[in-house]
Amino acid sequence: MYLKSARALAALFLCVFALGSQAQNTAPKLPNVVILATGGTIAGTGATSTTTVGYTAATVGVDALIKAVPELQKVAHVSGEQTMQIASENMGDAQWLLLAKRVNTLLARADVDGVVITHGTDTIEETAYFLDLVVKSKKPVVVVGAMRPSTAMSADGPINLYNAVITAGSQEAVGKGVLVVMNDQINAAREVTKTNTTTLDTFKTPELGMLGYVIGGQPHFYRASTRKNTVDTEFDVTNLNALPRVDIAYTYANVDPTAVNAFVAAGAKGIVHAGVGDGSLPIKVRPALSAAHDKGIVIVRSSRVGQGIVARNGEANDDQLDFVVADTLNPQKARILLMLALTKTSNTKEIQRMFYTY
Repeated sequence: MYLKSARALAALFLCVFALGSQAQNTAPKLPNVVILATGGTIAGTGATSTTTVGYTAATVGVDALIKAVPELQKVAHVSGEQTMQIASENMGDAQWLLLAKRVNTLLARADVDGVVITHGTDTIEETAYFLDLVVKSKKPVVVVGAMRPSTAMSADGPINLYNAVITAGSQEAVGKGVLVVMNDQINAAREVTKTNTTTLDTFKTPELGMLGYVIGGQPHFYRASTRKNTVDTEFDVTNLNALPRVDIAYTYANVDPTAVNAFVAAGAKGIVHAGVGDGSLPIKVRPALSAAHDKGIVIVRSSRVGQGIVARNGEANDDQLDFVVADTLNPQKARILLMLALTKTSNTKEIQRMFYTY
């Protein structure tokens, strides 16, 4: 009798153990996400909990950022690297190349499912678009920042970072290009821009709209960008140690050619003209731009308006001038594409093709 009871108890134990093991085996596998920290407001500190302007950016390290959001461990296996520690107004070509190469190295690993980059908001759209053109993987890359420092009572950094990690570890974000995730919204790197100096909802895609939301711990996509990105671009930074100099000449009432001439003298290989309206060329500036073109400098006609298409042969005879138009890219993003284009060619017809492709 005792032996039968012991055998029954042992069988029951084995059954419970097997069910427990099966439950463990069927538990969802967490993705591996690497956070590359670059500084910015998300890593900033203020004098008081109500300091939301006048704070010091880039003071908190990546380990502290991760530790401040323990919920991350429930949605991903997270590791962090301090790639740099700067305010994003100091981001430059060298930092972009360093970051892009590190992202490509990480995404080439089988044990990395996605990358999150913490970044200052001032130039976040430029870094995101640069990466959108040079990352060579379909795995998610999410750039995230904050509008309030980590010490603020209403800091947005923790929830932004949480949502960014969720998105970077999701299958839904695969192949969507580089993304900017802030304020519960997902935007495409090519199209997003900062629209307000201080508010939390500053990042928007004014005309085309966001790609989706992060709600309830899940990314929800409603559209995708049609422009080629990441693995489908022709740009490769593997052997690049510098980028060609490209400057932006801003237009305003009564503008003169001083800026254009200065950029030519400084050795610019390309100039983006941020014109008024549909990229109009003021009569005082047009000769200077033509002279720059004659010296081999590629001229891209953009607009300071920030929305809309700059029409080829619209406000200027681009065919005759041999200028390139920026399509819908704002001046700062047109500059990035022109820099990368110039690593491949100085042929304006080829560069125009690139502006209509990316």
